[in-house]
Amino acid sequence: MVTDVGARAVPLARVVRGGVVESVHLGHLVVLAPDGSTRLALGDPEVVVWPRSSLKPVQATGMLEAGLDVADEHLALVCASHNGEPAHLDVVRAILADAGLDESALQNTPDWPLDPDAAWSARPGGPRPLTQNCSGKHAGMLATCVAAGWSTDDYLAPGHPLQQHLRATTERLTGAPVEHVTVDGCGAPLFSSTLVGLARSFTRLDPRVVVATSGFPWFVAGTGRDATTFMQAVPGLVAKDGADGVYAAGLPDGSALAFKVLDGSSRPRPALLAAALRAAGADPGDLGRTPVLGHGVPVGAVEPTF
Repeated sequence: MVTDVGARAVPLARVVRGGVVESVHLGHLVVLAPDGSTRLALGDPEVVVWPRSSLKPVQATGMLEAGLDVADEHLALVCASHNGEPAHLDVVRAILADAGLDESALQNTPDWPLDPDAAWSARPGGPRPLTQNCSGKHAGMLATCVAAGWSTDDYLAPGHPLQQHLRATTERLTGAPVEHVTVDGCGAPLFSSTLVGLARSFTRLDPRVVVATSGFPWFVAGTGRDATTFMQAVPGLVAKDGADGVYAAGLPDGSALAFKVLDGSSRPRPALLAAALRAAGADPGDLGRTPVLGHGVPVGAVEPTF
């Protein structure tokens, strides 16, 4: 049986151009109050989703529990979908070197850096595991294996002790069973969860993950990325984007949120994140404004429905 994320989806954002609604982004969204109760629910909070890279702070929590011991900047990179800018790559290399490894140990999918300038500079070397946006997570996985005494050549196997531990960590922090397992874009096992479970997990992260990500947000994403700019603007915020329209975030008071854009688009993400943060009682300022351009001039905007 195929789990259908489209069931019970509702409009989350409208794209307005020249006073006409041009497009509508459907999806699901949940905001949790500090006591764990539901403050806002749109669509189905219990919908089963692939958390994609939004799960990285949860996985980093599991790595710490298994023995990973790195500096805060390095831990932020373990949680990252980084741009592949030079300082990002330097930290990946440092995590590996501290574990007695080098980039040849990485088994994530080769890819270009997300940052256009970094991708241009990387042309002579071609796409590499190091420059792929998940290399920090994979470096952290390898370093965890070294610390725990586990093998590194098969660290991506679903039955590997690391992956079994991360699956158990996901279930414990989300409070939801992992009903499905597949392979993420980077090659690592990917565990399903419910949307509300993903939000809940951001209230249960290891404090070191919270300090690292909120304290060093540039390492979590990079120049111009919404996860970085929102964490820079909202003190103590932990925000993590994921592929195919997923986002999760947690606030210092214990509030949390998660959403899934049904069509997988990244276009409405800033507007939705800003609106959800306001619903949680935070103030992201002017962040989230997403103009719709006509001939380079704003003629409309992406507007949340709530």
